[in-house]
Amino acid sequence: MNAKIGWSALLALGLAFPFMAGNDYHLTVMSTAYIYAIATVGLNLITGYTGQFNLAHSGFMAVGAYTVGILTVDYHVPFWVAFALSGVVAAGLGFFVGLVSLRLKTHFFSIFTMCVGYIMFLLIEKWDSLTHGSGGIVGIPAPESVFGLDFAEPRTQYYLVLLFLALSMWLMHRIVNSLLGRTFVAIRNGDELAQALGINLMRNKLLAFMLSVFFAGLAGGLYAGYVRFLGPELASVEHTFDMTMYMLIGGIGTMAGPLLGAIGMPWLTQQLQFLQDYRFVVFGPMLVALVIFLPHGIVGTWMTRRKRKAAQQAAAPPVPLVTSEGVSRA
Repeated sequence: MNAKIGWSALLALGLAFPFMAGNDYHLTVMSTAYIYAIATVGLNLITGYTGQFNLAHSGFMAVGAYTVGILTVDYHVPFWVAFALSGVVAAGLGFFVGLVSLRLKTHFFSIFTMCVGYIMFLLIEKWDSLTHGSGGIVGIPAPESVFGLDFAEPRTQYYLVLLFLALSMWLMHRIVNSLLGRTFVAIRNGDELAQALGINLMRNKLLAFMLSVFFAGLAGGLYAGYVRFLGPELASVEHTFDMTMYMLIGGIGTMAGPLLGAIGMPWLTQQLQFLQDYRFVVFGPMLVALVIFLPHGIVGTWMTRRKRKAAQQAAAPPVPLVTSEGVSRA
C-alpha cells in the first residue's frame, strides 16, 4: 500500500510540474531527464537484475534515435511508425550482439560491449550515406498530432514523454515481479545455481539483454522526436557512464532508484552550472561519499535498513504484559 501511495504521489507531481515550472527551459530539462530515465530503467534490468554490465547501452539508444531520424527525414515515414520501430530495431540488433557477447562473463562481457559501443559510434560518425556522418541529422519532425494535441508545443511534449515514462515503469514493474524477473535475479545471484535449478542461462540472458536495449531504443526514439537533431555523440560511452551513475546514486537493482537518480542528477547539475568547469572535482567526492555512506544507493540503502528493522522486530521476544491475573505474554 505504501508503495502505491508513493508511486501515485510521484505521478501527481509529474502531472503538476508544468504548472510549477518557471519557464519552458525547466520543461525541457525535465523532459530530457525522463527520456534518460527510460533508458536507465532498461540498463538497470540487465545490470541490476541480471548482473551483466552493458557498456554499449548508449549505442543502442542511438540506434533507436537514428531509426526515427533516418526514416522520417530520408524516407518520409510518419513519426509514429518510425517510433514504433525504434525499440524493435534496437532489440533486433541486441539479439545478434547478445548471441556473441553473453558467452562472456563479468568484466570480459563489459569490455566486449564497450568495444561494440565504440564500433556503433564510429559507424554513426563515418557512414555518411546512411547516418549523415558527423554533421548529424537535422529537421526531424515532431510527433504528429493525436486527438488534436500538438506535440510541437513544450507542454504537450512534456506530457507525452511523461506518459511513456509511466508506461515504461509499469511494464518494468510487471517484468521484475513476474517469474521471468525472478529468473533474472537467480542468474544474477549465481549462474551455476540457476543452471542447477533448470534455468536456461543463454536464453534468459539474451531475453534480458533484448528487453534492456528495447527500452534504450524507445528512449532514443523519443529523444529524436523531442530534440529533433541527432549527432554521433549520442552513442558515446560517456552517456552509459552517466546512466550508470544514476543507477548507483538511486540504487541499482531497485525500481525507484534509477528513476530517482535520472531525474535528480540533471537538476543538481543545473543548480551547479556555475561550477561546470569543476564538475568532476565536485561530483567525484560526492560519489565517493555516496559509496561509503550509502553503498546501495539512496533507495537501496533505505530498503535494506527497512528490511533489517523488520527482521529485528520479528526476532524480538514478546513483551510481557502485567494483568490483574499476573504476568502474561503479548
